[in-house]
Amino acid sequence: MSSFHSPYQSAILRVDNLLKGMIEMAGPALKQLHSHRAIHEGGLSGAVGKTEMLIDFLQEGDHKNAERAANDLIDYWKTRVISHADAEEDGFYQEFVTENPEMEKSVTQLTRDHDLIRIIVGDIETLRDTEGISPSVLQKFYALLVVNEIHSREEERLLFIESPKEEA
Repeated sequence: MSSFHSPYQSAILRVDNLLKGMIEMAGPALKQLHSHRAIHEGGLSGAVGKTEMLIDFLQEGDHKNAERAANDLIDYWKTRVISHADAEEDGFYQEFVTENPEMEKSVTQLTRDHDLIRIIVGDIETLRDTEGISPSVLQKFYALLVVNEIHSREEERLLFIESPKEEA
């Protein structure tokens, strides 16, 4: 199986590897705003870069590499962004709610954001099976970026900036 390589792709792979390392050691980092924000910013930056790469291939008429880029982008959402969400839900959120029961509604809303990301990724996979890389698929890739950006901003605000622990 061959893969495409370009300076742009090499830069994206470096970001991938950096984020993978950050997520793997994210336990304590999830509890600190600056570390958590770095994970969010890196995740979004990588997703934006990979989305732009997909669009570039489509504009160039390079459908073979566009398909590869779309596969890579889906994998990225699953292995970087959704795996970060899983780590939050499996530990950080539970611990946060235990210490701050009044924040349960906020954490439920943040978990719903994660569910939306999972649903949109699933929709993209289903659409690609029937439509290939269609305008609907591209719209959903952009929707992922918007949901993720809003989620990250709200999570940082609710759990770190306006957290009851900060006020105590």
